[in-house]
Amino acid sequence: MEFKDYYKVLGVEPDASDAEIKAAYRKLARKYHPDRSKEPNAEEQFKAINEANEALKDPEKRRAYDQVRAGGYRPGEQFRPPPGWGQQGQGFDFGDMGGAGGGDFSDFFESLFGRGRGGGGAQQARRGRDIQAQIDTDIQTAFSGGKTRVALNGASGGDRVLEVRIPAGIQPGQVIRLAGQGHPGAGGGPSGDLLLEIGIKDDPRFRLAGHNVHSTLAIAPWEASEGATIAVPTLGGSVDLRIPAGSQGGRKLRLKGRGMPGGAHPGDQIVTLEVRVPEAVNIEQKAALKAYREAFADFNPRA
Repeated sequence: MEFKDYYKVLGVEPDASDAEIKAAYRKLARKYHPDRSKEPNAEEQFKAINEANEALKDPEKRRAYDQVRAGGYRPGEQFRPPPGWGQQGQGFDFGDMGGAGGGDFSDFFESLFGRGRGGGGAQQARRGRDIQAQIDTDIQTAFSGGKTRVALNGASGGDRVLEVRIPAGIQPGQVIRLAGQGHPGAGGGPSGDLLLEIGIKDDPRFRLAGHNVHSTLAIAPWEASEGATIAVPTLGGSVDLRIPAGSQGGRKLRLKGRGMPGGAHPGDQIVTLEVRVPEAVNIEQKAALKAYREAFADFNPRA
């Protein structure tokens, strides 16, 4: 059998932290997930990164693998377990394979860690593998909460549609866990879970930055100069915003507590002013602009 360098498979250094290994795995899993990837070798790559993650995410497995790797093997070289390896008492729990791929490991992996089955040919009760997927919701649903439907098919656990509740104030990257909605268990074991990573779609009116919401408000020159009170759209409904006299374009005004819900400390809405200048199209308007210019003859915007 061939030796596998699991660190190279995940694209990390041998001294990578657990967090770096997890981040590398999640990035590659999204790239090569058979349900979404357009890569021609997606399924093969997905199995390889899942196997590498299974070997490195657990401290005991990683220590055992590092012990073997220290022998100087290179990827593709023929490998045989060290003498007495199977009698050294290595015992690894395969009850939860984790990830969306799981199972179906190479001979190299199984020669190091076994298959996690009991003796006498009887199959040990084993928890089913989790399913990882990503769903996108709009910012309004993320703000107020709601329900969305998720279609799972093929490698994601059979054809089915699930209704998922989105909690109010959810952030991009947060994960919703649906217990028992993953792959079925083996030997009478429980099913795995469905792990849904949340993404939030772009919105033409609002931009999310943590728990704060950013928006732009267009105002007329006289509203900027004289001040005004203007109804501003927020995710929770329209709110009156007072524009101070003498406001300039680019000025930011804060609507406290009008951002995303966040327990005792909700975010704010940050409104950026954009001054728009009208075009003079008739004699009266041109005369008014001339009078305005003459009235402010001493004003220099570049001073």
